[in-house]
Amino acid sequence: MQQTQRIKYKWMSISLGLSAVLMLLKFTAWWLTSSTAVLTDALESIINVVASGFAFYSIYLSGLPRDRNHPYGHGKIEFFSSGFEGALILSAGVFIIFQAIQSFSAPQPITHLDWGVGLIALTTFANALTGWLLVRNGKATNSITLIADGRHLLTDSLSSLIVVVGIVIILITGLTWFDGVLSLILSLVIIWNGFGLIRQSVAGLMDETDLSLLQRIVDILNQYKHPNWIDIHNMRVQRYGADLHIDCHLTLPYYWTLAQVHHEVHEFEEVLKGEINTEVEIFIHADPCLPECCHYCRITDCPVRAQVFSGDVEWTISNLSTNQKHFLTAEG
Repeated sequence: MQQTQRIKYKWMSISLGLSAVLMLLKFTAWWLTSSTAVLTDALESIINVVASGFAFYSIYLSGLPRDRNHPYGHGKIEFFSSGFEGALILSAGVFIIFQAIQSFSAPQPITHLDWGVGLIALTTFANALTGWLLVRNGKATNSITLIADGRHLLTDSLSSLIVVVGIVIILITGLTWFDGVLSLILSLVIIWNGFGLIRQSVAGLMDETDLSLLQRIVDILNQYKHPNWIDIHNMRVQRYGADLHIDCHLTLPYYWTLAQVHHEVHEFEEVLKGEINTEVEIFIHADPCLPECCHYCRITDCPVRAQVFSGDVEWTISNLSTNQKHFLTAEG
């Protein structure tokens, strides 16, 4: 885990430092060109710096160990960081709309477009490369903060690319009014990106089901399915930053000793922990089997079998999430 945390610190430091440098370059480009579209891009870069700074702090906080006040750790701060970044982006987009409208009523002469193109093109490449690296490392370390910041930089690079294309069009055609139109287009892209980050943040804070994550766990359980695991149900998965919390009901033979149950629960936990590349906390409620379970029980040497085995139950997101044994599924 310390290695993972170092990777997060490294890339957030790069993101924060680069955001500050690119902000200066973009404001230099605006000072040279007086372009509203360039100003739009420069104003968004302020958001990049603020968001990266807060994201850096959130990574530090999420890496702190559990304590009495935070028994599940501090990982939820990463969702809050993502939402905070989205709110900043959204507010910047709204402000930029007003700037664009103002540019139509009081247009400013645009100058030094050649320098403007060069500087913005440089920031576009730098943001795109850094954003891609942040997303890649964020997925590798299960860091929502790195992924959110990376996607923000990728969106920012797209905005900058639109600015470059727009400036080239203005250079070729001389249509200075296109500068305001371009700014409006950029504001809509920015607002959409901000809304997406807020939506993702709220989903995490409200423990919304992550279907892709849940499907991955179901696939692992099906791959390592053990005959003694008669039934699994009421499975829930919560994400706390990069850490996962999993709880479920596991049906085991009712005649087993407590020591046997403990051993099998441990085996179940080890299967999940061995296949998931992050910190995993698992709570398992052990259920005793019932005669109705015999239809799909795979234990071949069961001494108390009451009914003949009629078929296995395929574990899916649907039946593992329900709070009931799979009697109906097995019988019909």
